[in-house]
Amino acid sequence: MIFHVVPLDDWLRNPDRPYAPPGLAADGFVHCSPDEATALAVAEAFYRQAAGPLMVLLIDEHALDSPVRWEAPEPAPPPGSAAGVLFPHIYGRVNRAAVAGMLEVRRDAGGHPTGLRAWS
Repeated sequence: MIFHVVPLDDWLRNPDRPYAPPGLAADGFVHCSPDEATALAVAEAFYRQAAGPLMVLLIDEHALDSPVRWEAPEPAPPPGSAAGVLFPHIYGRVNRAAVAGMLEVRRDAGGHPTGLRAWS
């Protein structure tokens, strides 16, 4: 599984279409993380101020219709991620059938992520 951090409202916006976050148009790929710890570092670095529930999509890379490339972050990984970590980048939309599950990012009063929990 690869991990993608997304505000719940963004994930729910167009439920009948493949998922295409703004990063796809801006960067040419969907940013993902290789593991839970890196997803939490991404949530801290880029989503701390996000309103509403913050989710992590669990994506089965083998079920994707779009190619995945494991690449070094550019220009640098978010603080808190392991040195030398490669990030999975999805070069195209995410077909919703490839999303095997979803976890909610637990956050403290300051918006800092503290872990992941099952979402219902």
